[in-house]
Amino acid sequence: MRTFKAFRLLAGDKEPVRTVAELTVDDLSPGNVVIQIAYSSINYKDALASKGLNAIIRTWPRITGIDFVGTVIDSADVRFKAGDGVVVHGFGMGVDHDGGHAQVARVNADWVMPLPKGLSLFEAGVIGAAGFTAMYSLHLMELNGLQPSQGSILVNGATGGVASVAIDILSGRGYHVTAMTGKAHETDYLKKLGAAEVIGRVEPQANPKPLEKAQWAGAIDSVGGSTLAWLTRTVKPEGVIAAFGNAGGLALETTVLPFILRGVRLLGVNANPLMPLRQKLWDQIANDYRPTHLNDIARVISIDELPTYLDLTLAGQIRGRTVVDMSG
Repeated sequence: MRTFKAFRLLAGDKEPVRTVAELTVDDLSPGNVVIQIAYSSINYKDALASKGLNAIIRTWPRITGIDFVGTVIDSADVRFKAGDGVVVHGFGMGVDHDGGHAQVARVNADWVMPLPKGLSLFEAGVIGAAGFTAMYSLHLMELNGLQPSQGSILVNGATGGVASVAIDILSGRGYHVTAMTGKAHETDYLKKLGAAEVIGRVEPQANPKPLEKAQWAGAIDSVGGSTLAWLTRTVKPEGVIAAFGNAGGLALETTVLPFILRGVRLLGVNANPLMPLRQKLWDQIANDYRPTHLNDIARVISIDELPTYLDLTLAGQIRGRTVVDMSG
């Protein structure tokens, strides 16, 4: 039985022990589809898990990686056959089930989606869970009436994976994008992706007014905490905010006034929807909402470099998407 490389966490006294191990398929979590992984990526959740933070992983050992793309090796489900290109993300992968930071995965067929027509494995790997979250956020915002003619869309945490793809998609759809970042040296990168303007972070106020100058038609928020609270106070009437992150804190201190006086809509984004919507949104990513700067967004690494780049991700020192090439 052939072996393959996997980045695997073992239980440790204070934090997980990180290893790059040689495994066989029998070492993986159970499933009825076996996939040769072409590309995985690093998401913030993976970085947290690799250090044992937030109790993300509770059973050991565990292969991290909440997303991957690849080619089916073997399937006990008639929906898939050897040679099919596929995309997998979410469903507890890398948390409750061995994930994509390996050269081979074994998963439940219900979690597997055919590779959308028009996307290469590399393009789908760069998009991954992060790009899907960006697409899902915009989908929900547009369902709530957002249109390019309504004004600027603020994207915070702008050099992150979700935000980078969001800026690319939004600008391609004709939206005026304002990127917010604490990394002024990345201005050229953000403008290359399509940001019309780049602003610095807003520092939290001790006693903010319940409503401030209305500036944004909408916002994509990956930060949470005081930044999200500030967004509720500065979005225009009938504006929409899509929120999915908590890097800035779990608490949200605001008032009801933005919602009852301006009609602001705060949309929670849990990027693990049922498969029909998942497939619909991926098809949109491959077509009308297709990002055009994926090569600029991606940094490609090997599986052996995962420990270094997981730490850099946790330290906020990565821009765009870190894609793991599993071919080597």
